[in-house]
Amino acid sequence: MESKIKQLTGKNQGEYEAVAREIIDTANVELFKELVSKDDFLFDFIKSNVAQRLERACNKNNYKNLLKFLNIYSPFYEDFISSTLAQFGDDEVTNTMLNKLISGSDSEKIYSAGYFSYKQDERALPLLEKYAFSDESSLSENCARALSKLNDENAFNQAINKLRADDDFEQMIAANFLVAYQDKRALYPLFNAMKHSKMSESIAEQIPYLVPLPEMLGTEYEEDAILAFCYIVSVLVELVPVSQIIGYRFYEFIEKMLKASPSGASAVALFLARDKFNMITENEEYLFDEDKNTKNEVNDIKMLLNNANIDSFTSFLYEELFEESDFIFFVLEFVKDEESLVSLLTGDNQTVIIKVMELLKSQGMLKDEYKKIALSRIYNENLKVIANAI
Repeated sequence: MESKIKQLTGKNQGEYEAVAREIIDTANVELFKELVSKDDFLFDFIKSNVAQRLERACNKNNYKNLLKFLNIYSPFYEDFISSTLAQFGDDEVTNTMLNKLISGSDSEKIYSAGYFSYKQDERALPLLEKYAFSDESSLSENCARALSKLNDENAFNQAINKLRADDDFEQMIAANFLVAYQDKRALYPLFNAMKHSKMSESIAEQIPYLVPLPEMLGTEYEEDAILAFCYIVSVLVELVPVSQIIGYRFYEFIEKMLKASPSGASAVALFLARDKFNMITENEEYLFDEDKNTKNEVNDIKMLLNNANIDSFTSFLYEELFEESDFIFFVLEFVKDEESLVSLLTGDNQTVIIKVMELLKSQGMLKDEYKKIALSRIYNENLKVIANAI
């Protein structure tokens, strides 16, 4: 079985076509299960190639064999299975998929919701709405795609309201749904949620899949797009895989910022990106498991940033050095002068005051008088304990 997986993922056309036909023609569930078990060990481009090979092995005579694979879920083969079933599917298949959406396993429901995103059927509508905000993100996203195709806005409006929920997890489910629904009316509510959520980075990383970051520069959403970029960059490697930078079109976004008139927001973003991409390339482990395209993209972005005279934008950083700025916690990483930092100690944002105290201390500039000023502005007892310990 292992040798067949190697053939299926290899470069020999005769071998991989033969294995692909075997899986589909004979409904070889065990071989497909073995393939899916390799998801974490194969590069994405290899899994994409395999999905195309399996899809090409399907035809009107054998496509129903895919129904036997529905209990084995993989996000990398999901689309080819759902779309192929929809392409060839007759009423019998549609009824089968409807029944699986009613009482199937989670895996079967995901594939079924995907099926109805390709083949619209009003009978599926109440079920799609039922699972629209499932804890299983793949099911929720497929329901969103299907509901969008059915022009159903009930769940869309629910998701907009859920973005304002106090529960962070509920916000994230709503954000994932809205991005999958693909209606640009959700852009402003998503940005607003990003700014106020405790999971800002997680919401930010979804937004470029609704509207690409480069396309928002020069629009009313420019500053919000730059803020989303900052959130994503800040958790690149730690939360967001480095490979995502290609899909996010980071190179194009950075290049456009460099060519535009500088602003406080773009200056913060460029300083942040330069530091992050220098860090990524200085440690081999960050790129060890990445494919050649990702490594090349990282190096191209690093070169773009290091060849630009970003230090000439330093004065623009101060445009965002006020406590109400959405960029305040990013810009604080790059402002070092004592007077500017101390000026923030008399503000009302207690979290900013704590951050400034930490920065002053790290630079040996936290004088007793500064600490006294800061403590006089901190009223939250938990934060006061932290401040006293600095």
